[in-house]
Amino acid sequence: MKTQTLKIVRIGNSRGVRLPAAWISHYRLGERVIAEAHPKGLWLRPASDAGALSWEATARAMAAETRTHGDEFADLEVAATDGLDSLDR
Repeated sequence: MKTQTLKIVRIGNSRGVRLPAAWISHYRLGERVIAEAHPKGLWLRPASDAGALSWEATARAMAAETRTHGDEFADLEVAATDGLDSLDR
C-alpha cells in the first residue's frame, strides 16, 4: 500500500481521520480498531487482535507468571530418575 496524506476532520467535539476503503478492506478492519502509541508513530490494528501479545509482552507475562506461581517445570529433572533406568531393556 502506498502512503497517503489524510485530512483531520471534525467529528462532534473530537477530531478524526477517514481511512480509505481499500485499507479497511485490506486490513480487515471492522467497527473498532486498537490504537497504540509508539515512538515512531501511531499504530492501528483490528480489534479482533486485542488479546494478542507481542513477543516482548509475552516474555514479560511469562516471567511474571513464573515469579508469581513458580516454575512448573522445575522438577522435570526428577522425572529422569523415576526408576525407569532399572527396567530390563
